[in-house]
Amino acid sequence: MLFPERFNFNNNLFDDFFTDPVFNMTTTNRMSTDIKEKDNGYELAMEVPGFDKEDLKLDLEDGYLTVSAEHNKTNEEKDNEGHLIRQERYYGNTKRSFYVGDAVTKEDIQAKYDKGILNIFVPKKEVKKIEDKQLIEIQ
Repeated sequence: MLFPERFNFNNNLFDDFFTDPVFNMTTTNRMSTDIKEKDNGYELAMEVPGFDKEDLKLDLEDGYLTVSAEHNKTNEEKDNEGHLIRQERYYGNTKRSFYVGDAVTKEDIQAKYDKGILNIFVPKKEVKKIEDKQLIEIQ
């Protein structure tokens, strides 16, 4: 029976299985975030599993809140000959930015980390209204 090339039954079945994009995703670098709007601000719930509180950093610059996380640890296991057989855990850094506006200061932002979830509260600040346009008469 003939199969399309994408099935490629000549190789090891598990090699193809683990190279599939579904299994090749690294979820720790996605930093999935839920954002809820409240009357007085925004609540962000960000997934950062596997990171310690000390691995996380929040920066506020030019109206952008940047959350970064970095792993500096490695716990790899090798076989008897010292070869790494498979490594699926992510070690490195990742970051994500959100525009919060120029009116928000670092003192306004509250953050709490618990069980792999970083909760951030950003208050709403009034945006300065631009005065109505003054039309200039053309003569």
